[in-house]
Amino acid sequence: MKSPFKAILVQKNDKGQSADDASLTLNDLMDGDVVVAVSHSTVNYKDGLVLTGRSPVVRKFPMIPGIDLAGTVAESSNPNWKPGDKVVLNGYGLSETHYGGYSEYARVKGEWLVPLPSAFSAAEAMAIGTAGYTAMLAVMALEDLHVTPDKGAVVVTGAAGGVGSVAVAVLAKLGYRVIASTGRPEEEAYLKSLGAAEIIARSELAADPKPLAKERWAGGVDSVGSKTLANVLAATSYQGAVAACGLAGGMDLPTSVAPFILRGVSLLGIDSVQMPMPRRRQAWERLARDLDVKKLASMTKTIPLSEVRKAADDILAGKIRGRLVVEVQ
Repeated sequence: MKSPFKAILVQKNDKGQSADDASLTLNDLMDGDVVVAVSHSTVNYKDGLVLTGRSPVVRKFPMIPGIDLAGTVAESSNPNWKPGDKVVLNGYGLSETHYGGYSEYARVKGEWLVPLPSAFSAAEAMAIGTAGYTAMLAVMALEDLHVTPDKGAVVVTGAAGGVGSVAVAVLAKLGYRVIASTGRPEEEAYLKSLGAAEIIARSELAADPKPLAKERWAGGVDSVGSKTLANVLAATSYQGAVAACGLAGGMDLPTSVAPFILRGVSLLGIDSVQMPMPRRRQAWERLARDLDVKKLASMTKTIPLSEVRKAADDILAGKIRGRLVVEVQ
């Protein structure tokens, strides 16, 4: 292990919050029983909030951002992990209360780690990242409520983003008719290459919602929230379900009880941060089986650690298509 090593450190003072390059040693890292040599991380919407300080995500300063990471165990006192093991980590408070993935080394709790699926390289695992892992959790939640391909179409909002891109690709491979909602009409060819059967404009779901609308889909994966989620619920068919996993459009939900008590619609909340380990491992196993690696490559761009701050502004502005992988080492 090299020392010192590079990282990005978010600090707060009287003038506000800043994200700067830092040179650290292992002694600077937080407590844990496994040290991971981080090879790759990603830029998610939540990372954008942390790096820019636009939302109070960070609860302990200073903080290393990066809500997920992939790499190789360098040092371990945990009996479940040994040096050389390939691992993935999503959530568990990374970049909120525990140092995250924008660092060449991370010291974490071994109980947070998932074995890197043999189907993926570390870079591919981070091309999936928290966004793709969350998308898989959403698909699994729909399956649990028996929203199967024969029940009807599934709508995916924010479809050109990270969660949306993976959701479209996975749902299409599983045989669903996917309706992709996006505010970027220029991404139609991209979304259809992932498997979307129909593209609808973001504006169709952005108007003031009615309590109920014409039934258009059996299910949905929503990463937008607010009026968009309300409109998706209003147009969900009898005994359908919608998995909600994001708030890019706002935290409010201006809906009524009508979809729930008149059509038996279910609203499924998807939390990826504290998901119990059995379900977490199942999601990664399903991604290895149900996500086409070739489609993953088409939705991925790789950047160096030095570019994550610019990427943070771009992802919050909705300018990022698909997934951004960060080469840490």
